[in-house]
Amino acid sequence: MMSGQHNVEHEDDAAPVDMLVSLFEARGWPCEHVGDDEVSGEVQGSWANYQVRGIWRREDHVLQLLCLPDIRVPDDKRGAMFEVLALVNEQLWLGHFDIWSSGGVLLYRHGLMLGDDGLLSLAQAQTAVEAAVDECDRFYPAFQFILWGDKTPAEALASALVDAAGEA
Repeated sequence: MMSGQHNVEHEDDAAPVDMLVSLFEARGWPCEHVGDDEVSGEVQGSWANYQVRGIWRREDHVLQLLCLPDIRVPDDKRGAMFEVLALVNEQLWLGHFDIWSSGGVLLYRHGLMLGDDGLLSLAQAQTAVEAAVDECDRFYPAFQFILWGDKTPAEALASALVDAAGEA
């Protein structure tokens, strides 16, 4: 989990976007409403600043959480990146990494199915955002080893997991 735990004053459930805004403000993370059902904020991770977006789909009662580590994948590296993403995604219990077809942007995505009331608790918000940032931090080196180190996908993942284990 991320260090520097801060808690929002009230523990009541709230509309998902409102709860995310409350969480971001309590943590001192800059954020802005992109629309009635979307919020975007910036979170400092171990390796980089991540853009964290929450998009609420009322009709489905689903909050989609995206974490973007500001990595663009050039065409000549896409094959290796898709292969390392498959290896990385095998390691995840929640969410997955993907590359947007338009623009080649790498992202972590997780959908939270909320109940019929469509409310998000503080604990859910904290856990989801922290998990997204933690997973981006955990695998950021593997992506960089592909893009800048010319390692194979298997080497990149092995090196990233060894490096992460050595940081404790």
